[in-house]
Amino acid sequence: MNVYDFDGTIYDGDSTADFIGYCIKKYPKVLLNAPRTLWAYILYVFGFFSQTQFKEQMYGMFKYISDIDTAVSDFWHTHRRKIKKWYIGQKRDDDLIISASPEFLLAPVCENLMASVVDKHTGKYTGENCRGEEKVRRLYKSIPDASIDEFYSDSFADTPLSREAHRAFFVERDKRTPWEEYVPNKKKSIIGMLWSREFMMFIIIGIINTFNGIVLSWLYSLFIKNANLAFVVGYITSTVISYLLNSRFTFNEKLSVKRYVKFFISYIPNFIIQNLAVILFYNILSWHKIIAYAIAAIIGVPLTFVFMKIFTFRKK
Repeated sequence: MNVYDFDGTIYDGDSTADFIGYCIKKYPKVLLNAPRTLWAYILYVFGFFSQTQFKEQMYGMFKYISDIDTAVSDFWHTHRRKIKKWYIGQKRDDDLIISASPEFLLAPVCENLMASVVDKHTGKYTGENCRGEEKVRRLYKSIPDASIDEFYSDSFADTPLSREAHRAFFVERDKRTPWEEYVPNKKKSIIGMLWSREFMMFIIIGIINTFNGIVLSWLYSLFIKNANLAFVVGYITSTVISYLLNSRFTFNEKLSVKRYVKFFISYIPNFIIQNLAVILFYNILSWHKIIAYAIAAIIGVPLTFVFMKIFTFRKK
């Protein structure tokens, strides 16, 4: 048999994201679940929630839809066209679709399906999110003697399942490349990085550090008359806090003096640019010092991430 991932592989896009967008437009009451989803996402980013727990909270929106079966049916009436033509052209009766999306959502368009078992009324999971190694476990639990002729996916998260196939193909739009030959293009790598949990965590810590830098610089300025010197001292203090938070939550690395030195060095280009911003907006343009501190900190966030990722916490 041939095995396929669904979203991004034989479906042009992410069916779950499309369904959520569809529900927001047609059933705006589901937005009542937005604060709960945002809080769950923050807990997920900080490692207090698993991906399954986060999705359960997000899928809690379904309880605001009176007839979920009708919503799913109407959704596919307009979105079935997004199933890719190349797949329709080679589809076989014994094809198996294995997806992390909710089973109740994909069931209307997939005959042989393994997916995440989610209660369509409450959003609660039965078992784990069907992703990565879980796909392999689910496959052999249901079909112990399964033999995969060809496997297709658009995600490296499916590498465990690709190893079980005689032939595996990485799907990018309509192009299918043998798995071992596929090399992601730079644009896709950058997009993947920007959607990663690691980057989202860095942004949150960056916001915290921005606040710390502004407040600490202001506090020091109450005792240090030179505004630039107060900024320097506040900046150094905030980098210590930033290092502790990024080591623990973003990159999950042990604390070490060597890594802190590298971490501090990675801030040097950022420091120069931020200090120039303070000189420009405070010393030259005479803007309020808090505004100058804020602009300097905001400019430095993306620059710092690049240096930190490459130099301090570099991983293969």
